[in-house]
Amino acid sequence: MSKEYFDKIANEWDNIRKGYFTQIIRENAFSFAGVKPGKLAADIGAGTGFITEGLVNLGLRVIAVDQSEPMLEIIKQKLGNGTRIDYRIGMAEKLPIDDSTVDYAFANMSLHHVQDPLDALHEVIRILKPDGKLVVTDLDKHNFEFLKHEHHDVWLGFNRHDVIKWYQKVGFNVIFIDDAEEDCCAQSSCGCHQAKIGIFLALGIK
Repeated sequence: MSKEYFDKIANEWDNIRKGYFTQIIRENAFSFAGVKPGKLAADIGAGTGFITEGLVNLGLRVIAVDQSEPMLEIIKQKLGNGTRIDYRIGMAEKLPIDDSTVDYAFANMSLHHVQDPLDALHEVIRILKPDGKLVVTDLDKHNFEFLKHEHHDVWLGFNRHDVIKWYQKVGFNVIFIDDAEEDCCAQSSCGCHQAKIGIFLALGIK
C-alpha cells in the first residue's frame, strides 16, 4: 500500500523526489494559483514538504496533510513547529479540515496514489472558501506498469479530459489545464525500464 511505502522511504524521499521533478513544478503551480502572502493553503499529500516549504517562504500559512506520520515528521524537522504550519494526519478522501476554510489547495503528485480521485476532489471543494483555488500537478496517462509495483501508484497517470470532467462534476466553476513544462523521469529497479512522463497543472476555482 502507498502508506507503508511512504512510511518506509520518508527519510530518503527528498533525494528520491529530485529525480522525479524539480522546483519548476512548484513555481508554476504557485504562479497558476496566483498565491498571495497571508492566505491559508492546504498541502494535500504533503510528503516531506516540497509544496509546504515553498508556500511558507512566500508568506502563506499552511495546513500540511499526509497519511504518513514519518513524512510529516520530516517536515517538522526541516521547518519546525511554528504558527505558520499546521500538521495533520489524514487521507485525501477524508481531509481533517473544516468546510470553507482555505484559500488555496495543492495536490502535487499525490492524486495518482488516491483510490478514488473524485472523492478527493469532492473533499477539496468542501474545504475551499468561495473563489478558493485548487491546483493539481500530476502525471499524464502512461503505460509504465513498474510504477504500480515499485512505487505503489494506484493510477498510471490521468487523461486530461477526465480531469476536466471530474472538476466539473464536483462543482468547480472555472477550470484550466496546461503543461507543467517538465517531465517526470523514473527508472525501474532492474534498470530495464526508463519512464519519461508529461506533467500537467489543473486549476479549479470554486
